Amino acid sequence: MLTYAFEKTMGESLYEQLYRHIKEEILAGHLASGEKLPSKRTLAQHLKISVITVKNAYEQLMAEGYIYAQEKKGYYVNYVEGLPGNKLPPPPEEPVKPLSHRAYFMDFVTNSISAEDFPFTVWSRMMRETISEEDKKLLAPMAYNGAPELRGAIARYLYQFRGMRVDPEQIVVGAGTEFLYNLIIQLLGRDKCYAVEDPGYGKIGKIYESNQVALRRVGLDKNGLSVQELRRCGADVVHISPSHHYPTGIVMPIGRRQELLRWAGQERYILEDDYDSEFRFVGRPIQTLFSIDENRRVIYLNTFSKTIAPSIRISYMILPPPLLLAYREKLRFYACTVPSFEQYTLARFMDRGSYEMHINRMKNRYHQKRDAVIADIRRSAFAGHVQILEEDAGLHFLMRIDTELPDGELRRRAAAQGVRLALLSDYYSRPETARPHVMVVNYSGIDLDRLPEALRRLASAFEMEEGGTSHV
Repeated sequence: MLTYAFEKTMGESLYEQLYRHIKEEILAGHLASGEKLPSKRTLAQHLKISVITVKNAYEQLMAEGYIYAQEKKGYYVNYVEGLPGNKLPPPPEEPVKPLSHRAYFMDFVTNSISAEDFPFTVWSRMMRETISEEDKKLLAPMAYNGAPELRGAIARYLYQFRGMRVDPEQIVVGAGTEFLYNLIIQLLGRDKCYAVEDPGYGKIGKIYESNQVALRRVGLDKNGLSVQELRRCGADVVHISPSHHYPTGIVMPIGRRQELLRWAGQERYILEDDYDSEFRFVGRPIQTLFSIDENRRVIYLNTFSKTIAPSIRISYMILPPPLLLAYREKLRFYACTVPSFEQYTLARFMDRGSYEMHINRMKNRYHQKRDAVIADIRRSAFAGHVQILEEDAGLHFLMRIDTELPDGELRRRAAAQGVRLALLSDYYSRPETARPHVMVVNYSGIDLDRLPEALRRLASAFEMEEGGTSHV
């Protein structure tokens, strides 16, 4: 007979204690699968508790699958996989920790924003205003394509600063560009062949591959994506970043843009990813493909993750009118993935001019930081062994290293010194075809106080001496 001691001061009811005792017996293998339990009345009399207490304990055990009942026969222990001794394995003595960019002394791969550069004071004020003035809207259902206030603010911003005439109804707001890529695939169809730039941002190609669509990787020349190669590959859709290619920094000239629009014609589509275009330090912003597309075959994409902070997971796409109608028919059942609170806050941030001020301040800040990073490089032992390329490529630039070491060895030696490198070959589908020894320097997250020591470590790892030659 099951015998247990009950404590009235444990903070558990009697039925919870009984449930726990029986469960522990089952998990320990002391009650075997198929074994019959005492009837409710018998067990209640034996333990000097009420029948209701036993009934409640048995019902909880049945709800969780530890026991089952057979009509007019009683209660039985259920089969639980792993018995007897269904215990978790002991934890390892030294848990394996995932590698994080924070584990490096210096990270040249990850772009980030420092806390001192985020407009906390203004943003928190906008949040308080949103709560006090938009209380009813915050609780109401959100439109499938995003809050009208935010879409209107985006349309006004694009007209004033990018020269784009966009109806707010053409804008679809989503939680990150990765989510929007998936929507576009559903909209255009998985039967289409999609092309991406090679080299390019690796995640884009992985998203298309994960959606099991035909994917082609198209090479670049000095003017950007090769339209000749694009025609040969048979793609129906091409994903490009013409205003600022990552990682090469190439800005596509008007002649290549027009050639690309002729390729699209009336049958194909261009996905224009305007990544990082706000941080152009020389001249005016480059005119978008969307603005000069007469055939309405360009889908425009942009994000606030780069301009405000990576944690602001608000992106948007602009659909040409024919695709907007198709989107409403096929995909408007999707709920907007960005919380209304964040959308109304961002709309205020933009309409009050705070977004424009933030962009201008960050352009100056990043311009100064880029110059400071390059100045430190030119003062370091690296000075005689490197060449700076594409200085005006936004939040990164390229640095060619005068060495015979293969890229893999450069990366390994740097990591051994606590420095994380990104090399141009990392962004090619066939790394062996890339220019070797070219480092991609993402500088927005660099700690300038640590930079001289990081450069000293790299020079030591690559066996370079100030004013001398590379001993490799």
